[in-house]
Parts: sequence; C-alpha cells; structure tokens
Amino acid sequence: FKFQENLLRTMIQIENTFFQLGESCSRNCLIICDRGAMDASAFISKEKWELMMSRNGWHNVELRDNRYNQIIHMVSAANGAEEFYSTEDHACRSEGMELARELDYKAAAAWVGHPYFDVIDNSQDFESKICRMIECICQKLGIDTGDRLRASSRKVKFLIRGPLPPDSEFPPFQDFDVVHNYLQSKTKNLQARLRKRGQKGHWSYIHTLRKPKMCGQVVEVKTQLTHRDYLNMLAQRDDAHFTIFKRRRCFLINNQYFQLDIYREPGHRR
Repeated sequence: FKFQENLLRTMIQIENTFFQLGESCSRNCLIICDRGAMDASAFISKEKWELMMSRNGWHNVELRDNRYNQIIHMVSAANGAEEFYSTEDHACRSEGMELARELDYKAAAAWVGHPYFDVIDNSQDFESKICRMIECICQKLGIDTGDRLRASSRKVKFLIRGPLPPDSEFPPFQDFDVVHNYLQSKTKNLQARLRKRGQKGHWSYIHTLRKPKMCGQVVEVKTQLTHRDYLNMLAQRDDAHFTIFKRRRCFLINNQYFQLDIYREPGHRR
C-alpha cells in the first residue's frame, strides 16, 4: 500500500512538472505519459484504493477524467498475440501469461469511464496496431492523416429497446450523470454545446464546437472547462433546445469500449 501510494505521489508530481512546462511553451506541445495515475488501482484492492484516495484528498473523476485528455490502452501481447509474449528480453517483466492477462485487464478496467478511452487490441499485426494507435491520437488532435495510415474502425451507434437487463448481468461498469445544453450561436451551421459529466457530486466540463463541413469533413473542437467557465458559458444557453439529462454507463467487452446512454426525465416527448 505505502509503495503504491508513494509511487502515485511521485508520478503526480513529475507529471505536474511536465504539464507546467507544457503550459509555458509558446508552441503547440503534446505530453505523452507512459503510465497514468489510475494504473496503481490495478495492483491493490478496491478498499485500499479508496483509502488512498481519502487519505490524499484525491478522487477518481479528477485522476481519471480531468487529468488526461485521452487514454489509449495497448492490449498486452499475452491477450491475443501470445506467441509474441516473452519475459526473456525484458528486465522489468516477470509475469507469466495468465498473470499478464489478468493485470492487463485490470489496468484497462481502471480507465473505464474516461470520456476518450481507446483500446488497441491484437486483432492485426504489430505494425497495424501501432498505426491504429497513432491514428487515434491524430484523430483526437484534429490532424488529418490522409492515406498515410490505415482507416480506423468506425464508431457505431445502436438504438437499444428496453427494458434493460439487471445490473448484475453487465460486466464491471462505471455510471455517470450527464447534462447537455446547447448554446446560442450567431454563425450559420455552427453548433455549440456544453456537457457536464460526473459521479457522486464530482464533475468534469466540456465545451464543444461543431463547425460546418470543410472538404467534406465535420470538425469538432472540444475544450475542457473549469467549473467557473462552465457557469459563465451556461448563461448563453439556447432556450430553443431542451436540456438533455442522461445516465451514461461505460464498460468493456472483448477489448471493445461501450458507452450506453440512458435518457432521463425531463426530456423531449420523442
């Protein structure tokens, strides 16, 4: 417990140093962390993790959702590419195949609930796996990769007919309260909206601008907000649109990340 607590404290301090350096840079700066704050939760029990959160004044929403703009989980070779998994050439790797699979699953599960979480599995060769990872980053940054990388898998949406199965039939999940508000816009075809998303009274805030099509592509710019900025921008709410209330359930199945939105009252009669 103490080792993981001190390790996490050290990690947060080192990350904060790089984050501050990035903020002081006059040029665009991308900071990539090889590990994240939530990874420690994969190596201790839930009770000890909650104790660690309480002792240090931390919260999952802050460490998981607000701290990083994107999470990419590269699935271990022990899960789907077993013939390439080895401990021989890795001084820091000692886990056998089964333990490696278990820890890999726990590490991925620790990030379930992050709004921008991508899982890169071993369904293709390693070169394709790396290209998919790079493409995920470029897509989040709004960088057009053209034909330099293979096309990414499509984002698919389903309309689910109720009633839903009981919670006990779902895999491990995280539930969030989500509130969407559309804002007034003077520019034609420009959509502006606010999203408030959180658990147990702890919230993250996102402002999204959906711009008109450019070269056949829709461009979305997402900006993370402070609570104060959110309240200031909420004053621009467009009364012609209903506020949308929903519960978002996030879970993993077969290395795929799902988000199930359950709409709540009050809502549009549709």
